[in-house]
Amino acid sequence: MAQPDNQSKRFFESLSGAGKSIAVLTSGGDAQGMNAAVRAVVRMGIYVGAKVYFIREGYQGMVDGGEENIKEASWESVSSMLQMGGTVIGSARCKEFRSHEGRLKAAHNLVQRGITNLCVIGGDGSLTGANLFREEWSGLLEELVQQGLIDEDAVQKYSALHIVGMVGSIDNDFCGTDMTIGTDSALHRIIEVVDAIMTTAQSHQRTFVLEVMGRHCGYLALVSALACGADWVLIPEMPPEDGWEEKMCQKLSANRAGMKRLNIIIVAEGAIDCNNKPITTDHVKDLVVRCLGFDTRVTILGHVQRGGTPSAFDRILASRMGVEAVIALLETTANTPACVVSLCGNQAVRLPLMECVQMTQEVQKAMDEKKFEEAVKLRGRSFENNLKTYKLLAHRKLESELPHSNFNIAVLNVGAPAAGMNAAVRSAVRVGISEGHKMFAVNDGFEGFYKGQIKEIKWADVGGWTGQGGSLLGTKRTLPAKHVEKIAEQMRAHNINALLVIGGFEAYLGLMELLEARGKYDEFCVPMVMVPATVSNNVPGSDLSIGADTALNAITDTCDRIKQSASGTKRRVFIIETMGGYCGYLASVGGLAAGADAAYIYEEPFDIRDLQSNVEHLTEKMKGAIQRGLVLRNENSNENYTTDFIYQLYSEEGRGVFDCRKNVLGHMQQGGAPSPFDRNFGTKISAKAMLWLTKKMNETFRQGRVFANTEDTCCLLGMRRRALVFQPVVQLKDETDFVHRIPKEQWWLKLRPLMKILAKYKTSYDVSDSGQLEHVVRNIQPKESDPSGAM
Repeated sequence: MAQPDNQSKRFFESLSGAGKSIAVLTSGGDAQGMNAAVRAVVRMGIYVGAKVYFIREGYQGMVDGGEENIKEASWESVSSMLQMGGTVIGSARCKEFRSHEGRLKAAHNLVQRGITNLCVIGGDGSLTGANLFREEWSGLLEELVQQGLIDEDAVQKYSALHIVGMVGSIDNDFCGTDMTIGTDSALHRIIEVVDAIMTTAQSHQRTFVLEVMGRHCGYLALVSALACGADWVLIPEMPPEDGWEEKMCQKLSANRAGMKRLNIIIVAEGAIDCNNKPITTDHVKDLVVRCLGFDTRVTILGHVQRGGTPSAFDRILASRMGVEAVIALLETTANTPACVVSLCGNQAVRLPLMECVQMTQEVQKAMDEKKFEEAVKLRGRSFENNLKTYKLLAHRKLESELPHSNFNIAVLNVGAPAAGMNAAVRSAVRVGISEGHKMFAVNDGFEGFYKGQIKEIKWADVGGWTGQGGSLLGTKRTLPAKHVEKIAEQMRAHNINALLVIGGFEAYLGLMELLEARGKYDEFCVPMVMVPATVSNNVPGSDLSIGADTALNAITDTCDRIKQSASGTKRRVFIIETMGGYCGYLASVGGLAAGADAAYIYEEPFDIRDLQSNVEHLTEKMKGAIQRGLVLRNENSNENYTTDFIYQLYSEEGRGVFDCRKNVLGHMQQGGAPSPFDRNFGTKISAKAMLWLTKKMNETFRQGRVFANTEDTCCLLGMRRRALVFQPVVQLKDETDFVHRIPKEQWWLKLRPLMKILAKYKTSYDVSDSGQLEHVVRNIQPKESDPSGAM
């Protein structure tokens, strides 16, 4: 693979860990993805030349000390850890560490091993404890000298304790980060249960009341309600107003009257009313039975939400955070405050730990004082945006309450199907209707458009769409250029005033062709916006596309199973082909999530020498304790070095050391129910697109008609680093490689060195883009940051 260059020299010289010792511990409640974080810290630490230690059972192990509790980690000791849930190094709540005597014991145990760098993975309590420990460190060392347990040299040598935190908590209740490790996996568990419950609820026309975790934070309840289209949600940050019981029953009854056979109510365990009194699932059930007589059942998910394998998102997030945490420890000085490695949009950032903790505590204080709007704002822009979107979609306005716009908007899917498209269409239809517009659905993309397959679509028509995979509207790859005259006729016949196109690269090309047709046909002089939806994630102007996360989870799950199939057998390497056209996103990011040894992609050219080097690298690893290897290849990475060729090469060169198997994943990457991430992303990005169309139609309405012919009225809405941004498609031309249907610059290429480092390759790694220490920004500006860009 890539040889060290000047950039990597900078890395090795400026970030050498030689002579340093790093310890990693998990504390408080466990969360899926913690093992991926531990693995990343251990391997990155060893990679830079540091000694790395496990501290078992959290702070309890630090206080108790001994070889069993504080143990040096090796590269192999974290193998096969990535796909495991929970934390294999154990976690415990430790009363002793809260006392001065306990922290004194812990300090002695660390100094004995020369450990002055701590990576703490836990919640706000664990991180607050770590900061207190850091502040007391010099005083604790002085006490140890007075007691004769260490000498003055040790005080000089180990004078400062450096701490970096990573937030592992399924509740996503820590301020300063868009997503905490474990949250996405917990959402997977919730949505799996909700999807299963909906089938039985539909059969018996039942109402289900589900309790999800979140004693002080309603994130899981709110996002799962968005992702499954729940009828009602109750969370601590948004207590219902007096009389909510009657309103809820009216809504449930109205939904049943609209031919819906089931109701789903989601309750956070910490849900309260406006008088701060708890709202329990049993109370909600009794209410529904008493007022409506519906057959109602309660399901409490409990610790199911903490269990199971981590999602692809959590593995990638934890791996990125673990590597960033080691870099932060190596760059820290005695004057650097303890920091937490955090995520803002698509960027890794470092924030002062105590600023985040203080803001997290302010949220609870605001809720105790019944300042609920302030609490929502303190939670961050991501939480507030989720709440706004839920309110927009969940509560249907009465006809008399709707603004009367006289505008007609058409929505269509273009290109290959992607999981999450249906959630995006549902969101668009309901937001459009709430804005007072008439919504029209176009079947089978541009092909259906010119054939006249257009009909009005109502609120109830999109009920239950969020959880369905594929494209219920139908989608085709046909481009509009040859049919613009007929499409213009249909636009005129149905008086279409705006277009929402949901799709991949074909949708992007189609929008450009419609923009070009404006010169000839006034019908296309209307606001047009595209929302990216493709498993390949190859649309210029957006770091992420709807459907890519579901495809990544399909790849990761399959790789886990394939690797497991070799357990107990001789050493084996698997060659796996992924989709993506010429875009290597799925192979690269899937490789990081699955713990691959190599991923071959078009964007990073390789030759026979690289293949030979990879085989030798794997041969060397297989002679040790590691039993399995994983190699991913993007389908169009090289026309000559095919999957078969690579399989035959590895089989021949590895003869006597390992054997080989190959697997082409194919269309299973496009199928299946959308992940919670794709449902949520599709819902929010589509709602934002509809609000933009409304604004543009109002701005361009002149003399009784909409007339929009400027470049900024034909846009792509994409995730760019920390925000969702509308970009005129004309401006994206220069960013596009039209021959290979990929953007010229792709952010995820910066993640490839991480995969190589974690697979024990010496490679260059650009640390200039690492998170610099920032300050927590209070949620006062309207700019939107979103966890949906975190991968």
